[in-house]
Amino acid sequence: MGQAMTAAAKVRRRVAPRPWVGAVVVPAGQPEHPGFEGATDGRIGPHAEVVALAAAGDSAKGSTLYVTLEPCSHHGLTPPCADAVINAGVSRVVVALADPDPKVAGQGIDRLRAAGIDVEVGCRADDVARQLAPYLHHRSTGRPFVVLKLASTLDGRTAGPDGTSQWITGDAARTDAHRLRADSDAILVGAGTVRADNPALTVRLPESERSTDDTEPLRVVLGAAPADAALQPCLEVSGDLGVILDDLGARGVLQLMVEGGATVAKAFHEAGLVDRYVLYMAPAIFGGDDALSLFSGKGAPTLGDLWRGRIVDVARVGDDLRLEIEA
Repeated sequence: MGQAMTAAAKVRRRVAPRPWVGAVVVPAGQPEHPGFEGATDGRIGPHAEVVALAAAGDSAKGSTLYVTLEPCSHHGLTPPCADAVINAGVSRVVVALADPDPKVAGQGIDRLRAAGIDVEVGCRADDVARQLAPYLHHRSTGRPFVVLKLASTLDGRTAGPDGTSQWITGDAARTDAHRLRADSDAILVGAGTVRADNPALTVRLPESERSTDDTEPLRVVLGAAPADAALQPCLEVSGDLGVILDDLGARGVLQLMVEGGATVAKAFHEAGLVDRYVLYMAPAIFGGDDALSLFSGKGAPTLGDLWRGRIVDVARVGDDLRLEIEA
């Protein structure tokens, strides 16, 4: 399953809004075989299972198929994967997660079992659920998975008293943040950030990490952006944040990255709409209370009212620290 997850990770930026799925076929009686790999083929091509089965050829008969997400059982852009698995003569299927999409929702697993195939569900389910979190969230709620990206000093400040904010973190952290942009389908900032910083909101990665299949995220502005802003063309939105998320979800946005500024960060946080906080913390200290903080306005009035999450990942990125936090 780990091999299937690795295969899936390689195609994430080239398949959304489809799920990035990986599959591995292990021939019967050959547990040491490296396996025939497959992953979702672009935005309209075959699903991972079909790619892996094609690579296996006749070796698929009697084999075990490992796949990160339940094989589909309906006609969409491609024929049902469950039928392809059955027709290939696979004996056993190990699935990490059932697909919450109403068009699938256990029907693929039922179809395989009805055909006499041994199906195991739940292998490395937590790991795959984290890998597919944006897709699973979108299919369950209709809204994008919201990632709030923040950067601060050790004393929680994001800009100097004079408004200067570039750059708090180092090159490695900024490159890592661009990877987060590349993994997102849309990036949202407030109109104030557009006026103050005029960001382009494009993905800038090392040449070795780029692909001709990669696409730029949709640029979204909460408010109105000047006609000559660097991020034009963009989508301008306003009003209730929940309604905005519903609209972005309907547009096929699986992951929304919220980048700033402090007013927008506060609005999403206060509304309880952030699914994951990604904080880059630099080994720097302003040393006073006049620099700008991560969130604008008033915070929790007492210790008992603090928002508390759990740290799901910590990594050193260059000289900086990246924390990932979820509720």
